[in-house]
Amino acid sequence: MWAGLGVAAAVTGLAAYAVRGRSSQLLGPSLWRGPRHRAEIALTFDDGPSPSTARLLEILARHGARATFFQCGLNVERHPGIACAVSAAGHQIGNHGYSHTRLWFRSPQFIYGELERAQRSISAVTGTVPTLFRAPYGVRWFGLARAQRRLNLLGVMWTVLGRDWKLPADRILARLAAGARNGAILCLHDGRELEMRPEIGETLRAVERLLPLLRDRGFRLVTVGDLLRP
Repeated sequence: MWAGLGVAAAVTGLAAYAVRGRSSQLLGPSLWRGPRHRAEIALTFDDGPSPSTARLLEILARHGARATFFQCGLNVERHPGIACAVSAAGHQIGNHGYSHTRLWFRSPQFIYGELERAQRSISAVTGTVPTLFRAPYGVRWFGLARAQRRLNLLGVMWTVLGRDWKLPADRILARLAAGARNGAILCLHDGRELEMRPEIGETLRAVERLLPLLRDRGFRLVTVGDLLRP
């Protein structure tokens, strides 16, 4: 009996790691950090674009920082001008699914459709074909690996999750600053799933303080693509 319970617990633990583990490769090729030999960090933003993205672009430009925006296809269609502004400013655009729906317990056909539709929306609006994908909620599922291969997408998790959808700016900043090291990938949000006009004031205040802090520590803020260069 006890042996059976131990096996069940191990299987459950493996399944949880496969689905949510930031270093897991079991459900699709993915990474959660970059090389450690350069003083570079990748700042990433999920769920956009939104009307507040414009303010974020101003902050990034002021500090000479580049970032990667994992955008939802539906939000790109809602805010095409903002999506284009992200690309025009030199930032990288990644695929975050079309409707930010949960992928777990979904069929491989559904998963592929979410990624492919987002891919089409982003490329049609911005002229950029994403090569990176971040799963909504950071949760992968069976069938994702095949969808990524078909669309030539590399999965990206994170080194530090800012939890900026619920924390005040000072706590967001503390989390990110504590995890700032060579090759780190920091995850924030410039949207709130599919909300039309999300409130991201705490995120903006945290980023305002984070960028000079990282610069003073000697880090360069680059896109995920640049972080991974040889």
